[in-house]
Amino acid sequence: SNEIRRTDHLENTFEQGFTYADQGILDILEIPMIYGRRETALAEPNTMVVTKKISDKFFPGENPLGKVMILNNDIHKTYRITGVIPDFPPTSHIRYDFFLTLSGFQLWPGEREAWGNYNYYTYVLLKPGASAARLQSKLGLIETKYFIPEARRDGVPDPDEIARKAHILLQPISSVHLEAIDDELPHGDPRFIWLFGAIACFILIIASINFVNLATARSANRAKEVGLRKVVGCLKSDLIHQFLAESLVISFLSFILGILLAWILTPYFNLLTAKSLVFPWREWWLLPVTFGAALVTGVLAGLYPAFYLSAFKPIRVLKGNLSRGSKNSLLRNGLVVFQFTTSIALIIGTLVIENQMQFILHRKIGFNKDQVVLLEGMNTMNARQVTIFKNELLRIPHVVKASASDFLPVSGTPRNQNPFFKAGAGSETNEVDGQGWLVDADYIPTLGMKMVEGRNFSPDIPSDSQAVIINQSMAAKLHLQNPVGARITNDPHDPKGPIYHVIGVVQDFNFESMRDQIGALCLHLGQGSSTISVRIGSKDMGAALGSISTIWKQFNPNQPIRYTFLDKRFAEMYDDVTRTGRIFTSFAVLAIIVACLGLFALSAFMAEQRLREIGIRKVLGATAVGITSMLSGGFLKLVLVSIVLASPLAWIFMNRWLRDFAYSIHISWWMFALSGLIALFIALGTISFQSIRAALVNPAGLLRSE
Repeated sequence: SNEIRRTDHLENTFEQGFTYADQGILDILEIPMIYGRRETALAEPNTMVVTKKISDKFFPGENPLGKVMILNNDIHKTYRITGVIPDFPPTSHIRYDFFLTLSGFQLWPGEREAWGNYNYYTYVLLKPGASAARLQSKLGLIETKYFIPEARRDGVPDPDEIARKAHILLQPISSVHLEAIDDELPHGDPRFIWLFGAIACFILIIASINFVNLATARSANRAKEVGLRKVVGCLKSDLIHQFLAESLVISFLSFILGILLAWILTPYFNLLTAKSLVFPWREWWLLPVTFGAALVTGVLAGLYPAFYLSAFKPIRVLKGNLSRGSKNSLLRNGLVVFQFTTSIALIIGTLVIENQMQFILHRKIGFNKDQVVLLEGMNTMNARQVTIFKNELLRIPHVVKASASDFLPVSGTPRNQNPFFKAGAGSETNEVDGQGWLVDADYIPTLGMKMVEGRNFSPDIPSDSQAVIINQSMAAKLHLQNPVGARITNDPHDPKGPIYHVIGVVQDFNFESMRDQIGALCLHLGQGSSTISVRIGSKDMGAALGSISTIWKQFNPNQPIRYTFLDKRFAEMYDDVTRTGRIFTSFAVLAIIVACLGLFALSAFMAEQRLREIGIRKVLGATAVGITSMLSGGFLKLVLVSIVLASPLAWIFMNRWLRDFAYSIHISWWMFALSGLIALFIALGTISFQSIRAALVNPAGLLRSE
């Protein structure tokens, strides 16, 4: 992220999507050019390539080649546009809009020549016919020939051990989206693809079960048709073909309607999943896959009804000895149980995900995320201006505290991983990997953290420049019995390296996702330059923001204010959990609707088959309540069986899902009870309409012809 502007404009614009790249990225990916020459676009220092979207935004209707832009109000950071490329499609893993040249750039002297540096991802174009596996096997030579000797020259204690743990890996571009790499870009999770694909298949199976249930239940209605066809010479194979053809017609029509609905609902699905999927009308596989799926579904759904209906004996049918409805209620009941088992499991999953999300948002996380405004874009000021700006903010009556730091306990902010050792002889064996953050003296009180030992930083104590505050996890991992007063270092082998003395211990707080345990953390005294955290004491947030905006304009007249809220940034860390919950809810509702449609039709037919029985029972004194209970009881027993089967299955799968979180809820009994009650009420509501309707029929009309 950077503030950027044209040289002939005064006002900055905040943009995201910056990356450094060399000329090779354009050549290897063969990116087409709208303006400029691909062969030289990033070959010279202080040049950049932008996408068409950026070109149209800053230079509408112009050819931007040769135009110069300034980053972050720094006249030493000017970049000349040497190329314009098309916007990357949403299916690409590359999401950048600004490609700044690597020519002449390095983070520190010799940075790009160091073999132990891994700041960049390298794209490699293999020759035609070359084997990626063979190349992978040879990459180990780089470690032995270059990395280990350089590490030994630099005094690394055990470079061979590091080489055994770290490897250069090849990855096909086509697999980048679903295979996690640490490139700070959004990635897909293959587990969710399999999970939601399986749920979609279950819903399709439920729909097929409805077809099988109704086809076999209504067997008596077609028994005479089968008997007459057989009498006039129709073969069993002809009947099977007929019934299968009927099933296939229904399946193909359903798939056509399903594709149209999927196309119409694609925008809603993108909103639900935060994706940018485009319906694949032009893909070659759409037609054959759809045809194959419709064919398989139609055959599987129609196979059993076809063989069952074609097996009727004509002599029994024509004598009227065939009982109305399917005798094989065991199969029909089993299919109903399968439908509701799937639906109840999805309801339980939805409840678990929702409760985990509420647990995350309301758990004590070691800092107070409420009423904290994050002012972004401070990197256009120098350190002195940031200090003055912060002091001006503290004059606002609504402001309680303010802190300038680049490091915040939410994702999307800088991280600084370092090794830490207890200073002194023999400490080399106890290495702890932890975060080293630069914070000011107001950081801990502004974010509402708690000191458990020692004291906070003080700008009035000069020695605090070499002081640190560590968290409880760091103290435990370094085995510090009395942390306050202990000394720690980043490199025990460097006699000239800094040694820090611990002046305090802060209570552990979650600074990463709750999927991970709280790591070791070390706070150094300093001041960040990109973000100021402001704690608001007043409930009148509008007035507070108005006062902050007024001061901002005094310091940054050419830059619009950008702010967000700490609690919002915290919640955004778990957007994927929220989306998973919404998707689960949608699937659960859809599965229940499909299951209830089948149950509604099946209960209607079963009530129709028992109308004469109902009439006789009413003549003999049965009440409407008793008849309704009789008709509903069988189905409700099946739902109870479904609850018993779904509960352990849902418990197993949701426990596996919760393992991704270091801090999670315990699945409680009430989630299963509530899911069962929801399923029972839905089933009862579905069945009761038909049951009550049958129970209220006048018995005289039913028995008039008997």
